[in-house]
Amino acid sequence: MKYLYYVYQLVVGLPVLVISTIITALEVAIGCAVGNGHFWGYYPGRWWAKVIVRSLLLPVAVEGRENLEREQSYVFVANHQGAFDIFLIYGYLGRNFKWMMKRQLRSIPFVGFACERSHQIFVDKRGVSKIKKTYDDAREILSQGYSVAVFPEGARTFTGHMAQFRKGAFALADELQLPVVPLTINGSFDVLPRQRGFNFICWHPLRLTIHQPIYPVGQGPENVNATLRQAYDSVMSGLVPEYQGYVENPDQ
Repeated sequence: MKYLYYVYQLVVGLPVLVISTIITALEVAIGCAVGNGHFWGYYPGRWWAKVIVRSLLLPVAVEGRENLEREQSYVFVANHQGAFDIFLIYGYLGRNFKWMMKRQLRSIPFVGFACERSHQIFVDKRGVSKIKKTYDDAREILSQGYSVAVFPEGARTFTGHMAQFRKGAFALADELQLPVVPLTINGSFDVLPRQRGFNFICWHPLRLTIHQPIYPVGQGPENVNATLRQAYDSVMSGLVPEYQGYVENPDQ
């Protein structure tokens, strides 16, 4: 059955991935050029993510959508298990948000251009002025009533376990006095663990858990640290037992 699924990926999954990615990137770029970038930066991507997940026959479960208020801006923080985290959050979170992503992703053909035109936030750490621009861009998005999604580990895990969270997203939430919403992703590492080169995916269910928002209590370093710890514990609590516990990742 495993090898039959591999053949299915080559015949159906890979062509769907390539064609839908090109179509979506062009749609986003053209839509943002002639219309509302916040609309075109979210809805085509949501469709794209669902098409890819469904074409690969991966079941998805979402828990906790009732924890979110309709008109509230949030800073979403999630563990980073693998490449399918993007599809799971984009397709199934159900909120219009912007990604905070590594600047290197801007160089991906089609995708990088679409992300730039749709006001996604590229995190650039090459100097004080570039770091300031990253935070300015995030503030602007949040001030317009949208949300942002961040992987505070900074990179995908090599083990399925969580690494430490960095403070940037929590400092931003503290400055703007916005709630932080922890997200737990399960299954993404089992579908496609982080490796070099091309790899077939493995069939495995995906689950996204949306935890209770963490509202600011005060402002400053104490609130930042307290929110970070609470968010980390929430995300960890939602992981399957196999990936519970801290394991250091070599590139973090």
